[in-house]
Amino acid sequence: MTLTDRLAQFALTDAHHLPDSAKSVMALSLIDWMGCALAGRDEPVTNVVRRLATDEGGAPQAHLVGGGQAPARMAALVNGTASHALDYDDTHFAHIGHPSVAVVPCALAIAERTDADGAAFQEAALIGVELSVRVGLWLGRDHYQIGFHQTATAGAFGAAAAAGRLLGFDAGQMAASLGLVATRASGLKAQFGTMGKPFNAGIAASNGVEAALLIANGLVPNPNALEDFGATHSGSDLKDALDAIGSKWIFEDVSHKFHACCHGLHAALEAFGEVGEERRNVARITVHTHPRWLSVCNQTAPDTGLGCKFSYRAVLALAMAGHDTSRLDTFSDQLAGAPDLVGMRDRITVLGDESVSETGTRLVLQMADGSERHVAHDLLAPLPLETRRAKIMAKAAALMGAERAERVARHVTERAAPSMLARELGG
Repeated sequence: MTLTDRLAQFALTDAHHLPDSAKSVMALSLIDWMGCALAGRDEPVTNVVRRLATDEGGAPQAHLVGGGQAPARMAALVNGTASHALDYDDTHFAHIGHPSVAVVPCALAIAERTDADGAAFQEAALIGVELSVRVGLWLGRDHYQIGFHQTATAGAFGAAAAAGRLLGFDAGQMAASLGLVATRASGLKAQFGTMGKPFNAGIAASNGVEAALLIANGLVPNPNALEDFGATHSGSDLKDALDAIGSKWIFEDVSHKFHACCHGLHAALEAFGEVGEERRNVARITVHTHPRWLSVCNQTAPDTGLGCKFSYRAVLALAMAGHDTSRLDTFSDQLAGAPDLVGMRDRITVLGDESVSETGTRLVLQMADGSERHVAHDLLAPLPLETRRAKIMAKAAALMGAERAERVARHVTERAAPSMLARELGG
């Protein structure tokens, strides 16, 4: 059985075989995704892409973040871009990608277009995010290191799987959809720190919609093109990608963001948070991080708020100065150039350290009295579901208001019609 056949088979997993634990984590990611999408509705990149949707017009099949409706493919593009505009959405470190922003906008657009029920929508989203992580594992770290953005590449396959499931595909159609989206899957890390990064999430969601709808309309592609995609894009780790697929749900290990910046910086911020009031006595910081992050979030002298979201030195300077890194307005152009913060930034050294895990960071703090302190954190440290839910609800309330956050959570918990959830995007 080929990789494509195995993934197509998984995408059609009977709903009764989806574990409650995975469904619960998916529900939290849906709430988190809604908050991120609504918070990103007025970002410049969202306005640009939404303007394109408005200019093109078309059938009002699905709701857009910020108001209006558009064809499903364009809605996925707009909503995927908006939800990643602030880089505040969930991350999975198994493949270093953002699963929800690629898959959920696609699934929601198709669910609206087909008038699917809430259960079918959430099941399709869960299948899609799990499949995207599996494809990301198959593509491997080399794929990411040579410059591809896993959110966009692996995410497109998860989006296509979610869409195909909602469209009622059989195994042959699902395989064809995965093969066709291989021609579209794209996205480069070169866009990090620019509007192009959130756009990568939008194109993944849009590509999933497009591929599935073309298959539904009768297009006949090479269904094995997924294997060719791997051959040309460093796909190699088949064993881990298919390990216990269908019984082991890797998506459950997804990490939600509680700082408004690149997830690669969060372990450092969590570690520094343990310092508490003593942060005022920190003279210098040496950051030990896995070398893979040095090409992702180690901008040394960012001069914009967006650039600060990808800078160990900038975020730790903000934390040293007492700024709340969970707040969106902390990452402003004004603060990025503030002389006192620039001075603090220059007291921070970042080192690549193979002994540190990809999800962890170790800080060596030189205190004003000459003493030294060591603190560390790993994002894979267990976080009970109820603790995670409380943190996500607090974040959602901050991003979209307490009343709307509670309403969205109720829609998700009750598995309300996707159109009810989608209409919240317009407010």
